[in-house]
Amino acid sequence: MPNPSKIRASLKDGVTEVRVLMQHEMDNGRRKDEAGKLIPAWYITEFKALHNGRTVLAGQFGTSVSRNPYLVFRFRGGVAGDKVSIDWVDNRNETRTDEVLIA
Repeated sequence: MPNPSKIRASLKDGVTEVRVLMQHEMDNGRRKDEAGKLIPAWYITEFKALHNGRTVLAGQFGTSVSRNPYLVFRFRGGVAGDKVSIDWVDNRNETRTDEVLIA
């Protein structure tokens, strides 16, 4: 299982800014290993950002997204101490959820 995502959420003037570094290899299925065999595709297919359980951002990735995707997004309605979580699923049906409190 990949390492945890690194998340920061900060509040300024009523707007919460979230920065996420998702730790994932994101192999596209076209690279070869040292023996010349194709490395199977392995990438995040869907992600969702939630604020206290309410979806504030959702999206899909494909094979063209680089290793360890980095997202920055903003939303209104957050309060210091609220929970922001990032959920994702990859093409192997592996899932991960990481969360942080708004500072």
